[in-house]
Amino acid sequence: MRGPNSNLRRDVPEASLRRLPIYYRSLQEMLLSGVAQVSCADLARILGLDPTQVRKDIEMTGIVGKPRVGYPLGDLVRWIENFLGWNRPKTAVLAGAGSLGSALLGYEKFRSHGMLIIAAFDIDPDKIGQRIHGREVQPLMFLPDFVRQAHTLVGVIATSAAAAQSVTDLMVSAGIRAIWNFAPAHIQVPERVILQNEDLYHSLASLSFKLESKMGVTPTGNGISYAEDN
Repeated sequence: MRGPNSNLRRDVPEASLRRLPIYYRSLQEMLLSGVAQVSCADLARILGLDPTQVRKDIEMTGIVGKPRVGYPLGDLVRWIENFLGWNRPKTAVLAGAGSLGSALLGYEKFRSHGMLIIAAFDIDPDKIGQRIHGREVQPLMFLPDFVRQAHTLVGVIATSAAAAQSVTDLMVSAGIRAIWNFAPAHIQVPERVILQNEDLYHSLASLSFKLESKMGVTPTGNGISYAEDN
């Protein structure tokens, strides 16, 4: 296997980046069951995916397998971790300590995937001073100084839509270089800042539409109608 190459990180399709964690979870399960070797064909069969696509995705990490044999399973897991940066922990700050923000603070798997939310901020006097999953909620105005002192590069936004842009601007001015946005709002960032949107409403809309299509629900001017059972 060849050593890591920074050029591997260029022009990686977003779809591949979304599939790699799926491979990783499956590979972890295989490790726990005692499997020592795995091929792209094996992984594709387990996940119901195209073997050629799986091979292309895996090759992006830089690992080189043996024809008809595949990869040592432990090595492949480590290459994926290294490629995605999960073995190089990154600290983050959270703005918005409501229900969603609290849930994000309590999600321990972020830690094992290279992300540690070390501080939470809010403007609500009722939330400031509370401890949520071991972090004391601080006033939002303290965020810039904290970011600079802690050299934190990642900001997580779980505020209302109305507050999202102003919080974004505050994070950017403090030196945040990547923003993970859970607020239901379209926010603007400078080109130097990475923006990842997690639109829960979009996912819910997609799920709802697909479910109703499966059930044969047809929108009409006065409401809905259902397809007749065959």
